[in-house]
Amino acid sequence: MSGPQCCSNPPTLDPSAGSGHVEQLGGLPTYVSGSSDSKLAIILLSDIFGHEAPKLRKLADKVAAAGFYVVVPDFLHGDPFSFKNADRPLPVWIKDHGTDKGFEEAKPVIEAVKSKGVSAVGAAGFCWGAKVVVQLAKYELIQAAVILHPYIVTVDDIKAVKVPIAVLGAEIDEMAPPELLKQFEQVLSTKPEVDSYFKIFPKVTHGWTTRYDDEDDGAVKSAEEAHQDLLQWFVKYVK
Repeated sequence: MSGPQCCSNPPTLDPSAGSGHVEQLGGLPTYVSGSSDSKLAIILLSDIFGHEAPKLRKLADKVAAAGFYVVVPDFLHGDPFSFKNADRPLPVWIKDHGTDKGFEEAKPVIEAVKSKGVSAVGAAGFCWGAKVVVQLAKYELIQAAVILHPYIVTVDDIKAVKVPIAVLGAEIDEMAPPELLKQFEQVLSTKPEVDSYFKIFPKVTHGWTTRYDDEDDGAVKSAEEAHQDLLQWFVKYVK
């Protein structure tokens, strides 16, 4: 994750973004959107820029509007990656925010959500968050998974997935190149017991689903298409 592409077009973080609210959930500050009466929950796991990214929260609101209880935990503990900190380049930052830690911290979040009466949980991960989601999918801690422009997800990871998974990738992506994602597709095609969906979006780069340029109609359209694919996957399998 040393290349600059993963960090292109960083969001302007806004703790007040979105129509939901922030509360403590599973020990973490968490952006929550949708009705707590819903029996179906979706966890969104952010990229390196964290849970205050406005477009991520906007997506959470969109998924909530479809009837899900959506939570976006702060797995980065108030410490999103920032270019402004010259003493802490990305490789150093990553060491402080291992995905293994994210996986362990996701477990109490899932338990907290279930304690509210939720009967099914799906999870979508963006870049950094995708690795955590795949870990959850290996141990069937969720009912369905979506990974978008994933980071450090390996073929072996995909071999171990046990729940329905959708893989959404970018045509122009050094972090999750289409060649690698096509290997994921090949692996999943040999696992008939695990339903899967695979799509490479043309002309977009890493991070396109939550860091698109509002002035670029094509970018907005591609992001919205990915959001719709994500939502349809959860409607199908989180029920």
